[in-house]
Amino acid sequence: MSATSILLPLDALGRRRLKVAFVGTHGVGKTTLCFDLAAQLKRLDLGVDIVKEVARRCPLPINEDTTFDAQAWILHTQIAEEIEAASHYEVVVCDRSVLDNYAYLVARVGRRPELEPLVREWVSGYQALFKVPVLSAPTFDGKRAVSPSFQHEIDAIIDDLVRDLGIAVHHLDPQDRDQWTAHALLQLGLPTQPPQIDLFALRD
Repeated sequence: MSATSILLPLDALGRRRLKVAFVGTHGVGKTTLCFDLAAQLKRLDLGVDIVKEVARRCPLPINEDTTFDAQAWILHTQIAEEIEAASHYEVVVCDRSVLDNYAYLVARVGRRPELEPLVREWVSGYQALFKVPVLSAPTFDGKRAVSPSFQHEIDAIIDDLVRDLGIAVHHLDPQDRDQWTAHALLQLGLPTQPPQIDLFALRD
């Protein structure tokens, strides 16, 4: 299969591009899903890049001790890295989105009316947002906050922002975890397996 046989959406520049993000609080498995989905997309002969979690590289405090400046850095760096990835690859899979970034800002400094138009506008550029549910408490990995209450606080804020800003989100079924990647592919209108190649036709 060639990339041209899959009709990806047209972006603002008329290019065939697809950008998706897994959203949700920390410790729910977004990173694993990003790599799983990217691997499946590469099997479909698509050029894929992953925008990894920006917060891990933030030079300022994160988690419960974060500040407005830290979250502003994260939000704008997320946007910059998505722009860069989309300029080189047909498909961009994002570990978080500007929605998540803004939720952590809201958790510590409240809603910021001057940022919400930017968040709403940027979110419209994702072809799909997949909300990953909380199934267990987070575990420490060197950066991640481990407080279950903080985890659930962020999850609730994301849900509030989805409702208040009118953001379309696909909620992954907590009872069907093994099929989350397949569900994402189906929502995107993409095959879950590469098509069989007719070897006899290739001999003609």
